[in-house]
Amino acid sequence: MSVGTIEYQTTGSDGPVVVFLHGVGMNASLWRHVVADLGKDHRCIVPTLPLGGHRTPMRPDADLSVLGVARVVAEFLERLDLRDVILVMNDWGGAQALVADGRGERIARLVITSCEAFDNYPPGLPGSNLYTAAKMPGGIAAAFGLLRLKPMRRLPMTWGRMTKRPVPHEVMNDWFAPLWSSKEIRRDLRKYVLSVPPKAELLEWSERLRDFDRPALVVWATEDKVMPPEHGRRLVELLPKGEHAEIEDSYTLIPEDQPQRLVEHLRAFLQRHPVGSP
Repeated sequence: MSVGTIEYQTTGSDGPVVVFLHGVGMNASLWRHVVADLGKDHRCIVPTLPLGGHRTPMRPDADLSVLGVARVVAEFLERLDLRDVILVMNDWGGAQALVADGRGERIARLVITSCEAFDNYPPGLPGSNLYTAAKMPGGIAAAFGLLRLKPMRRLPMTWGRMTKRPVPHEVMNDWFAPLWSSKEIRRDLRKYVLSVPPKAELLEWSERLRDFDRPALVVWATEDKVMPPEHGRRLVELLPKGEHAEIEDSYTLIPEDQPQRLVEHLRAFLQRHPVGSP
């Protein structure tokens, strides 16, 4: 990859290809429960994006802006020669940038689940807290260093508003380990966090979703405290072939709070719009 090494997991059958994307401070394991089910009849590919949970630092000159990471996803699909992809994302809202940049040709189906949208960058209280930390020398190290203390993980300003139920500590330890141990990984994350484009550009990205003419599903957590539920409804209005679903008893990280309900929506959507059909 032009930015450096992107690790990924691949599992499942020889069925349709589903690529799953995660958000800041996480890795591919966010999707472990969903992949365990959907992988029975789909080929599931989960890259770890350079958003803080990656274990190999990117090149020092890598473009890790919001648009830059969207281009990493496009290059990833190209390098693996993946076509007619079902692209599923949670928390990270890069679909808007990917489509706006004219790089959505390999995507056959788009699934957006509770994520950054419109001008909600950085998102909510956790995002604002991280953005403030990133502006200070050593701020990223301090912010994630606090998360070594397990009670700190459930505060509203950290991860308490991301899931209704605590993420297992061993999973979070795995997510945060690169940021705890590597100043280069912290550098990569800082570049991303401080790259938020102007509001007008963010809103233009959202408008460009009108150009995505393939089936799309928007799934939102009804109790989301970081990604406003009305954003899900607004996204559906932009997508020419958009459909909307809501999931109760969940915050932003639906793959953690309600993986089975999410799988049910994914399967129903893909049955209505199998890859290869118009």
